[in-house]
Amino acid sequence: MDSNDSVFGDWDGSPAQARVLQHQLARQVVLEDRYRQPLQLLAGFDVGFEDDGAVTRAAAVLLDAQSLQLLESHVARVPTSMPYVPGLLSFRELPALMQALALLSRTPDLVFVDGQGIAHPRRLGIAAHFGVVSGLPSIGVAKTLLAGRFDPPGPEPGERTPILHRGEQVGWALRSKRRCNPLIVSPGHNVSLDGALALTERFLAGYRLPEPTRLADRLASRRGAMPDLRQDDLL
Repeated sequence: MDSNDSVFGDWDGSPAQARVLQHQLARQVVLEDRYRQPLQLLAGFDVGFEDDGAVTRAAAVLLDAQSLQLLESHVARVPTSMPYVPGLLSFRELPALMQALALLSRTPDLVFVDGQGIAHPRRLGIAAHFGVVSGLPSIGVAKTLLAGRFDPPGPEPGERTPILHRGEQVGWALRSKRRCNPLIVSPGHNVSLDGALALTERFLAGYRLPEPTRLADRLASRRGAMPDLRQDDLL
């Protein structure tokens, strides 16, 4: 637990206390657009695993917000300290994500995380947890639904429907590309529901995923190298 103290405080490592901590941190989430305008730097984060899950591999990319040019890419590797528990993904992945964030040479104005924001049973998915801990405006863009329900959006790119959980809207189902399943878009921290949707659409570049998480996903899953960029490994 010592290596995680700066991220999780006095968490005892148990799933029960992790859920209590999620409820506490969820009260710190701000659902207002408090990001820098105009945006200059975007970051994308995603996580994969190596050595049969023994090592958590977190990828971070930094992009120019105007051109979407990739400026930096980094990988942080840390020992995996917790098994997968549904709804507690951030306790498994956040230590590596914070290490990857530390590798960026500049602080991003807005962060996209591959995973849930507030579209989570306790309103604290990995993007929301990351945002609260780091203080950075964040958005969660996931490929599958974790909590709530939605009516399928229409087939055209840009069509969307609200995701409802316990009578509250927690995100959007966004059709980002024809013949692809909708994305699950939800604010993480310092971004509104409408802002999370608009920003995700703004940074699509012809693919299903917005560009920051698309590039981070490639790096985290090792589906191709990032040429001509500094790639750091934190061992």
